[in-house]
Amino acid sequence: MTATEPDGPPPEPRPEGPHDDDSLTELGYRPELKRTLGNFHTFAAGISYISILTGTFQLFYFGVAHGGPAYWWSWPMVFTGQLMVALCFAELAGRYPVAGSVYNWSKLLGGPHVGWLGGWMMMTASMVSLAAVALAYQVTLPQISAWFQIVGDGSTGTERAANAVLLGSVLVLFTTLVNGFGVKLMARINSAGVAIELIATVVLILLLAAHITRGPSVALDTFGRGQGESLGYLGAFLTASLASAYVMYGFDTASSLGEESLDPGRNAPRAILRALVASFALGGLILLFALMAVPDLHDSRLAVDGLQFVVLSSLGHGVGLMVLWCVVIAITVCALAVHTAGIRLMFAMARDNNLPGGSRLARVHPRFQTPLLPAILIGVVAVAILVLNINQPQIFSVVTSIAIIMIYFAYLMVTLPMLVRRLRGQWRPAEGRFSLGRLGLPVNALAVLWGTAMTVNLAWPRAQVYNATGPQHWYLRWGAVLFVGAVALGGFTYYWFVQRAHTGVLAEHAAATTP
Repeated sequence: MTATEPDGPPPEPRPEGPHDDDSLTELGYRPELKRTLGNFHTFAAGISYISILTGTFQLFYFGVAHGGPAYWWSWPMVFTGQLMVALCFAELAGRYPVAGSVYNWSKLLGGPHVGWLGGWMMMTASMVSLAAVALAYQVTLPQISAWFQIVGDGSTGTERAANAVLLGSVLVLFTTLVNGFGVKLMARINSAGVAIELIATVVLILLLAAHITRGPSVALDTFGRGQGESLGYLGAFLTASLASAYVMYGFDTASSLGEESLDPGRNAPRAILRALVASFALGGLILLFALMAVPDLHDSRLAVDGLQFVVLSSLGHGVGLMVLWCVVIAITVCALAVHTAGIRLMFAMARDNNLPGGSRLARVHPRFQTPLLPAILIGVVAVAILVLNINQPQIFSVVTSIAIIMIYFAYLMVTLPMLVRRLRGQWRPAEGRFSLGRLGLPVNALAVLWGTAMTVNLAWPRAQVYNATGPQHWYLRWGAVLFVGAVALGGFTYYWFVQRAHTGVLAEHAAATTP
């Protein structure tokens, strides 16, 4: 296809730096999305996707149940590994801060086929992640008030799962509407929510610190987990580490909003790293102080209700409820950020005509200045994922694990081709922007090793994760491998035999050619 001039009046002038659109032109795209997001907006997008309060409050119970208090050490372990990935992404963000970053980066580094697979997995993961984050309402809202347990009284796992689907669907409807009205509204709500979350996080840390009843050595207590297993405590620890692995991802969102940000080549790398480091520091303190502050470390509710139980029992009902409402806000903006990132990814693939109905999916609404159809489609698919699992008590761990596996796999589709490029001497960061220098090769190699190891760990067919209750079935144990494999194989088969012949930047989105 050849580029053509877009219909309608020329775009209005935008407050941008002289080099903001250079990367778009290099990739063959014309600027379409309005640059309205400042430095804090990009940082807020990254940290709200990670969402300290959402992740820690949603899966603290899982970590303690399977690894005891010593599971805390998975937090710095996951941070170290993800930091290697984030450093590689920061280099890429300095050079190519574009919508659908993971897709465009994997395409540039590994070629169109690798790019499509990476983008497809990330896009699917965004939909599953949105459903997984929406489920976090169930972990918090019914503990604020029994009124939020709409389905039954929550005495059975099936009732809790059905109620989680109902609450989650309401949240997805909200994120769809907000994203449909444009990035400016989304950014305002997201930034306000992140500000509240950060303040609440610091206050929570101080409150927990004031109620400490035991020393930090509690983080060495394994609760005897792993006894009788072939790998001993290591096996239990690796299972429990999923609770930390769930939290620290999505930092690439800061770059995925690059086409709507001011000076993204400088701001996006900083936002990526700041979001990850802040989440590690604040989240690690919450988890440690919670273990030190809970009145009864061996109370069975600690491994069922998690941090919500710690907050209510340690800080009292009144203060505890205030904290839980802040957690609800954090969950809301986290879901909003996940939805936003998914929209940018779908838009990026669609304008390359790499999805069915690409021209419609890539159309930017003239009034709201956002891809409207992807917002609706992602919301519908996320709700469908929830509804399909409405009677499944294991919905939390299964949906969460599947989402994480696909995210880690998509990240590998970036870091692995990037390592190959480094080894061939074909990768150069942008001049004057973030660069790892001589550390680039070892950091990149560690990122690939880490991503591979955690992908295997996440997909390992554990009964504790994929068949925790009820009769044991092999297809449930291997459910994550089967689902992710089907998504990857089925999607790539469609691409290879159908979509591949039509791929290429759509004319209405292509950069103007000069005679």
